[in-house]
Amino acid sequence: MSEESADLTPPQHIAIIMDGNGRWAKKRLQPRFMGHRAGVKSVETIVKRCIERNVAVLSLFAFSSENWRRPSKEVTLLMELFALSLKQQVKQLHKNNIRLQIIGDVSKFSASLQKQITQAEQLTIVNTGLIVNIAANYGGRWDITQSVQQLAEKVKTGEILPEDITEEAISAGLTTSKIPEPDLFIRTGGEQRVSNFLLWQMAYTEFFFTDTLWPDFNGTELDKAISSFCQRERRFGKTSEQLRDNK
Repeated sequence: MSEESADLTPPQHIAIIMDGNGRWAKKRLQPRFMGHRAGVKSVETIVKRCIERNVAVLSLFAFSSENWRRPSKEVTLLMELFALSLKQQVKQLHKNNIRLQIIGDVSKFSASLQKQITQAEQLTIVNTGLIVNIAANYGGRWDITQSVQQLAEKVKTGEILPEDITEEAISAGLTTSKIPEPDLFIRTGGEQRVSNFLLWQMAYTEFFFTDTLWPDFNGTELDKAISSFCQRERRFGKTSEQLRDNK
């Protein structure tokens, strides 16, 4: 596609599966947890770059509902790292006018971690800069299911009719209902699947896969993904001719 016909509008919402921490550590003969620690540094780098690129929303898949199946020691260390990162980073996020949101079923976490999450969200709730969504104990199917269950309860009580269960109604019940759907999805680490992340929301998202392991993913790598996005024509079901005629 020529640059003249490309959509040069940068993505407003970027969603990332941060894959490759364990393999990064293994290559260095380190325990997997060291890769997760290195991955936290990459989060800081990408948050900074998103601010520089005027991205409005950054969604990061930190811990899926399926990750509980990992070895118990690794899960425990991940929970400890999550708590530590919240404690160490939330004041800096607040200082930089960043709003932090945790999406997922946080009821599965310890009481102390749930309290930390609430405090972090409350501290940054009025901030007007970049929104950082951390998906923790999140699954796309869970998100859709819990939204439909809310609607089913309303049907049960007579508040709405079955025909009121529309795409718009389901979208309104998702954990991401107050933010735009992702424009660009990035997965690091070489795998090419969405792994139950934002399934409903990514119906028209542009995908970008890279072999770069997450701890090595930096601002330059993010720029490559954004550049690829900007060269694509997003038709949303329309033809190229229709898009040109509407300009």
